[in-house]
Amino acid sequence: MTAMRETDRPTLARDAAHQTTPYLDALRAYAANEPARLNVPGHKAGSGADRRIVRALGPAAFELDVPPLLWGVDRGPSPTPLEQALELAADAWGARRTWFLTNGASQGNQATCLALRALGSTVVVQRSVHSSVIDGLVLSGLVPRFVAPTVDAELGVAHGVTPAAVAAALAAAGDDVAAAYVVTPSYFGAVADVAGCAAAAHAAGVPLIVDEAWGAHFGFHPALPHNALRQGADVVISSTHKLAGSLTQSAMLHIGAGPFADVLEAQLERAHRALESTSASSLLYASLDAARHNLAVDGERLFGEALEAAGELRRAVREEVGLPVADAAFLRYDDVVAFDPLRVVIDTRATGLDGLQVGARLRALAGVDVEVLSRAAIVAVIGPGEQREGGRALVRGLAALPVAERPLPNWTAGATAVGTPAMSPREAFLAPTEVVPAAHAVGRISADSLATYPPGIPNVLPGEQVTADVIAALQRCVEQGGWVRGAPTGAVTHLRVVRAD
Repeated sequence: MTAMRETDRPTLARDAAHQTTPYLDALRAYAANEPARLNVPGHKAGSGADRRIVRALGPAAFELDVPPLLWGVDRGPSPTPLEQALELAADAWGARRTWFLTNGASQGNQATCLALRALGSTVVVQRSVHSSVIDGLVLSGLVPRFVAPTVDAELGVAHGVTPAAVAAALAAAGDDVAAAYVVTPSYFGAVADVAGCAAAAHAAGVPLIVDEAWGAHFGFHPALPHNALRQGADVVISSTHKLAGSLTQSAMLHIGAGPFADVLEAQLERAHRALESTSASSLLYASLDAARHNLAVDGERLFGEALEAAGELRRAVREEVGLPVADAAFLRYDDVVAFDPLRVVIDTRATGLDGLQVGARLRALAGVDVEVLSRAAIVAVIGPGEQREGGRALVRGLAALPVAERPLPNWTAGATAVGTPAMSPREAFLAPTEVVPAAHAVGRISADSLATYPPGIPNVLPGEQVTADVIAALQRCVEQGGWVRGAPTGAVTHLRVVRAD
């Protein structure tokens, strides 16, 4: 089965194989045979489960919740239904091989870091990576060499990195570099130049890893950005449940067909096996199979409707509410080549309220939950399918907010202060630790990853020396309505540091 090119999207929808859901169908056939279930799980197709959860989820959820290694589902003549589902997913996203994940894209990031350790001891990594990448560094022992993303000084959000920045970081990192690791799109939908970053990485003789958690839907409609695999990325982590329609906590790990595929595939297989549950959820696997079918067969229509709804929401926010929609303005940054049109970024500073306050009022006034709440903006996500009513409810809620005489100023707290490396993340994480007052942490080595949010860039990681500037940035963030991820206390009065023996 050959990987789909961008121009082949209609062919994918007509492919007879993509009309099927082999893993889901195998589960349904197994349940329809009403087998004597003298194996796990202990709920016995729902008969042994609490009636309240059976009524809430429906009996079919329990009938299809089966253990691994069932004949005719994931065992038997090759290709088994599971192998067929994985092949189809790889074809739909343009991968050489795909793994299903039942612990989210976090599992994919951790497995990738483990796999990369065979290629080198250091990794050039975007500073605004997800915390699961830092967890992966701890697990693998890789030492990071960071590339700082652009920070939007008005909204206080991190965007991406340029190919030139990746190339410079690789040149400065030394000879034992395993890979370059970037994030795109950002939480706010900014899309980096993946093709350029891949060229920079390959020129330095290393693979490009892309955490594309927020871009699993890319490439399934001509108005959406191309996905990272089709732009030369070597490994892509895809949080399929976010906007591709699978159940929460399901995701995919893809490997491309580039020059590093042979060495990486075996390492990724080993890492995936080490981190995947031996009782992986059949329901999550089935949802991934079904999501692939939905996007491959009907993605253009579904995302076409969603794009229309997102466009209507943008117009209404600007014209009826009078608030700016900020995402198109991201293109003024050198590291941003596109933005995800399904993420509607609304600048709320004119209300005089921070994003958390805006979110609370939207829930109370209009029964609306949005995806991201920063101090200066909120992000509404329009998923596959038509969601105009939700957009109208958001507009009603926004219209009911006040207009402040003094809008909130630009957000800059915590945007530049970072720690100084003193030991590897793994060494610091595994070392004996103690919690000390923040003032006493200056000069000490952090045992935790701490990031001001917004913009979410790690200010200090395990193994980095805490500075007075870092503590001031962390505490200023909290004072201005943000929060610090990873701190042992909400007000950052104390920090966890490596114990001094």
